[in-house]
Amino acid sequence: QVQLVESGGGLVQAGDSLRLSCTASGRTFTNYRIGWFRQAPGKEREFVSHISWGGALTIYADSVKGRFTISRDNAKNTVFLQMNSLKPEDTAVYYCAAVIRSSNYRDSALYDYWGQGTQVTVSS
Repeated sequence: QVQLVESGGGLVQAGDSLRLSCTASGRTFTNYRIGWFRQAPGKEREFVSHISWGGALTIYADSVKGRFTISRDNAKNTVFLQMNSLKPEDTAVYYCAAVIRSSNYRDSALYDYWGQGTQVTVSS
């Protein structure tokens, strides 16, 4: 079992920045790849970003590429999502999820463990 806890969400204005954290406990954190997903009201959960075990591989959704940066500090069992130039359409509950390996890191159904989510609201 891996327990994931997200933090760092909040209410900001368009153009502002936020840094989300995903802190893990339980099994060896470095065994897991971590993904960030988000879900806006009335919409399906969508892929945001993914990072490999050591951080060498990162993947981004087109909608956040160039604005969001994913990173990890394995010594602290934490993955970060730095979100810059936020837009109202970034408003959603953001979730982190863990998987050892997957055939498609953009597919939320293939992740094994999930956090409870943190709300990000961007006002115009």
